[in-house]
Amino acid sequence: MRIAILCTLIVCFSLAGCSSIFDKHVEYNYVEPDSYPVLKAIGYAPIGAQPGDNDSQRALMALKASKLEAYRELAEQVYGQKITAGTTVQGSVAQSDQLQSQVQGVIKGAQVVKSYPVGDSYATELRLDMKRVHDLYIGEIKPREVKKVTYY
Repeated sequence: MRIAILCTLIVCFSLAGCSSIFDKHVEYNYVEPDSYPVLKAIGYAPIGAQPGDNDSQRALMALKASKLEAYRELAEQVYGQKITAGTTVQGSVAQSDQLQSQVQGVIKGAQVVKSYPVGDSYATELRLDMKRVHDLYIGEIKPREVKKVTYY
């Protein structure tokens, strides 16, 4: 009788340890947000301060610089800014004050709305539709949540 119970227990524990041999099928649900914001940014660059041999070259450089400034502003909106600050105090009097800002990120899917001169500067307007960013992201990453797991 004891041998039969012992054999039954051994078989039960052996089968419980073999549960990893079963195959499984996982179904996923793709998650999509309810709404998507549209971010806008404007970058400015002075024409006269740009390097170049003539006004046309300086205007083109200002156009490029204003576009980069607009992208920097979009990156600030998406990723935020890293701020580093410091103050030196000597004899209860502030001697120096330092403030440093840094932005880092990748912006995909932004569209140039328009670029135009404003006095002695160039301005570039960008638009970042987060629906478009989501579609680009889904195409690459495919985020998902588990919907159903079936074991065989």
